[in-house]
Amino acid sequence: MSANNPTTTNGSSSGKALSVLIVSTLAFTVCFMVWMMFGVIGIPIKKQLGLNATEFGLLTATPVLTGSLIRVPLGIWTDKYGGRIVFFALMLACVIPIWMMSYATAYWHFLVIGLFVGLAGGSFSVGTPYVARWFPKSRQGFAMGVFGAGNSGAAVNKFVAPGLVVAFGWTMVPHVYAAVLLGTAILFWFFSHSDDKHLVVSNASFMSQLQALKDPKVLKYCQYYSIVFGGYVALSLWMVQYYVGEYGLDIRVAALLAACFSLPGGVLRAIGGWMSDKYGAHSVTWWVMWVSWICLFLLSYPQTDFTVMTVNGAKTFHIGLNVYAFTGLMFILGIAWAFGKASVFKYISDDYGQNIGAISGIVGLAGGLGGFVLPIMFGALMDLTGVRSSAFMLMYGVVWVSLIWMYWTEVRKTHVMGKEAPEGPFSRSFQR
Repeated sequence: MSANNPTTTNGSSSGKALSVLIVSTLAFTVCFMVWMMFGVIGIPIKKQLGLNATEFGLLTATPVLTGSLIRVPLGIWTDKYGGRIVFFALMLACVIPIWMMSYATAYWHFLVIGLFVGLAGGSFSVGTPYVARWFPKSRQGFAMGVFGAGNSGAAVNKFVAPGLVVAFGWTMVPHVYAAVLLGTAILFWFFSHSDDKHLVVSNASFMSQLQALKDPKVLKYCQYYSIVFGGYVALSLWMVQYYVGEYGLDIRVAALLAACFSLPGGVLRAIGGWMSDKYGAHSVTWWVMWVSWICLFLLSYPQTDFTVMTVNGAKTFHIGLNVYAFTGLMFILGIAWAFGKASVFKYISDDYGQNIGAISGIVGLAGGLGGFVLPIMFGALMDLTGVRSSAFMLMYGVVWVSLIWMYWTEVRKTHVMGKEAPEGPFSRSFQR
């Protein structure tokens, strides 16, 4: 049954839909917490192994790679077999690799095991269509936004892991996370539901599903998502060590401040879903990109000292964001990307209601690959330039691409925030 014809027509179905939404969101939160594990434990591992910034970027990004590549087949399997069984099996498959992480000693050990741990990141492509099909089309944006709030698992990781690292060492974190994931899988199985009417009969292969990338709209949504989700993942992995290196903070304080970006970037996704339902995916995404552009422009400026010769002699001035201004901008950026993650999937539910699983898998793949490539590029740029804020310079350029693309394909053809196109010499920029 397609997402346009949900079964929530009576109290029983509504109760099941709510139960599915709550338990799926919990499961996704735990999976995301596991997926972001290296963002914290990677710091003592980096010190233990003597890694440079590029190697650290690869270490943190490795789980993101498999979590991204698995998204398309998981979306297809969810359409075919149902989200309940696929989600449950996925969580169980990750428990042992997570536990084994604590026994790794060499760099390649972490990379290989990280590939298996990364499977947890594919949970988004299971939960999105699974949850969406329990709700009517008018509420799908909100429902997917609530589920997507599980991204806040990145913030939960920053609250939990640093305390474990300081108290017991980094090896305790994988043990605790494996136990939590196992318990969550059991809880999910008992409180989730399945409906055969939600299954989509499809014999499409992985490669045939990738043909959807020939659709310019799908390609554009992939670009948007590579920023609002890929950038979110990348910065969630990068921020703790950024605070430690840039401002000399303790790992626990650094993680707490980094959560000011990760937490709103996850929990406020539901509000983004509601706004997308009310104002439309285009309007929300357009403003998200502009807010991102402004924040990243300010975040890109490196700590700078310059000397000016005055009539009284040389005077030195300092320009740069202090830790409070930096955290404030990251907080705003997290809110914007929370809205953007919801609005991109509202695009998908509007345009591809019959094929949400596969399309969301493809778009999720693009976002995840952004989350894989960006930390590596952050590290390479820092090794090359020695400037930590080069990470934000890179993101600023990527946002420019999306703004230009969006302007030429959407803004020139649609109204913004529901307003009528203005009359005058520039009206063609807003009218079809």
